[in-house]
Amino acid sequence: MSLEPEPRLVYASLVSATPHFVFSMEIHAQTEEIDDLNHVSNLVYLRWVQDVATAHSRAIGYDIEDYRRLGAIFVVRRHEIDYLRSAMLGDRIMLRTWLETWKAVSSVRVTSIVRVGGPGDALGEAPGEAPGAANDIELARARTTWAFVSTDNGRPVRIPTELRDRFLHPVL
Repeated sequence: MSLEPEPRLVYASLVSATPHFVFSMEIHAQTEEIDDLNHVSNLVYLRWVQDVATAHSRAIGYDIEDYRRLGAIFVVRRHEIDYLRSAMLGDRIMLRTWLETWKAVSSVRVTSIVRVGGPGDALGEAPGEAPGAANDIELARARTTWAFVSTDNGRPVRIPTELRDRFLHPVL
């Protein structure tokens, strides 16, 4: 099993009209993720959306125990996924996510799932070609609405300012 690069948080002002921080992590498509059509299952894309959101939260200092101490946690209210291309076994995949909008008790998170191009990858480049963004291909795009709810009764509660600020202005 190969070690994946550390997830990272970078400032990105060109991704949208509102400057924000983009969290990214690299993974590789695994054998158990391949479906009967010989590509990564669409259910796996959904899991990746969830996984990168959870990793982003941990990266800014909020894991499940931190949410339990707050007495509230983010839960999915809605997923929208546009499947653009297929991921194949062994593909290098970059998961990128950022918070697009905030309201009192909810937020909208965008996730981009990208196949990272490079020598000998599933894109078919000739050996020796330089890897880079020019060879990257977006495989899927997702928008997820997250509601912040009480762990006691499941009702929406106001997102604490400190939590929102941590996502919007993380300490790098």
